[in-house]
Amino acid sequence: MELRIFGFQALWSPYFLCLLMIVGFLYAQCTGRWRGRFAHSEQIKKSEAFYFYSALLLIYVIKGSPLDVLAHISFTMHMVQMAFLLLLVPIFIIKGIPAWLWQTFISNPLVQPIWRIVTQPIIALFSFVLLFSFYHIPVILDAIKLSEALHALYTVMLFSSAIAMYWTTVNSVPGERQLKGLHKTAMIISNAVLITPACALIIFADTPLYATYQSGEAWLQSMALCVPTTMLASLASAGITGPELFMSMSTLEDQQLGGIVMKIIQELIFGVLLYTVFRAWYKHEQRDADAITEAALAERKTMNDYY
Repeated sequence: MELRIFGFQALWSPYFLCLLMIVGFLYAQCTGRWRGRFAHSEQIKKSEAFYFYSALLLIYVIKGSPLDVLAHISFTMHMVQMAFLLLLVPIFIIKGIPAWLWQTFISNPLVQPIWRIVTQPIIALFSFVLLFSFYHIPVILDAIKLSEALHALYTVMLFSSAIAMYWTTVNSVPGERQLKGLHKTAMIISNAVLITPACALIIFADTPLYATYQSGEAWLQSMALCVPTTMLASLASAGITGPELFMSMSTLEDQQLGGIVMKIIQELIFGVLLYTVFRAWYKHEQRDADAITEAALAERKTMNDYY
């Protein structure tokens, strides 16, 4: 059965698109016409604009396009959605907002003390891992997907914890805590290791774990997060009460594939991030080595001239 039966509003989320366009407009104004209102503001870099607008585009594809409807039908697509939302978009957000705009936000008296705590590397790492792992406990995920308010709150908490987790690894804001090369590597590897048990639980389960991805009333209720209730009523009256009509896989196969896909995407993103960290670390060490060599040669020349 085709997805178009859910209607234009469910598939393309026009209101959500308008919200993202407003965010993009405010970003353009803050980094352009209103820039003079911020202390130490500078001309925005092309790379920063690219990262930020790419983040908005990704958010729309993940949460506003037909992918969001698919994520409520297929657990595999849900894991694809979560992987990109939590592991890639936060990097783009951190890199896309200029340092001076970050400083304005962080220096706020209400934000600063909380920010100092939540971006502590160990706190940030375990907060993200625990929130991610708890989210995929069957009873918790089902409860979240059956409540629009709870779903929105938990998604914001997860996304915020992902930004905090990446902060000391990715940010380049002067005066902010930034891990060194070896510590960045340890942070990335620790994250990969610590979220593995949650993926393993899903991959090696021998029965379907989530009621909201099986046939029945729970699935229809969970679809209310992205499909208007009037449309859901018409689907129920037409006898569509489960995701099996939209998939060729069984619920268990879909669940297991979701865990595998999540792990693969995570490894790819972390692999690229590790490569970037190693490359920057190597260049930094090379610059230091050259400086040490030049200083030693200059000292030797001074001694030769003296004697």
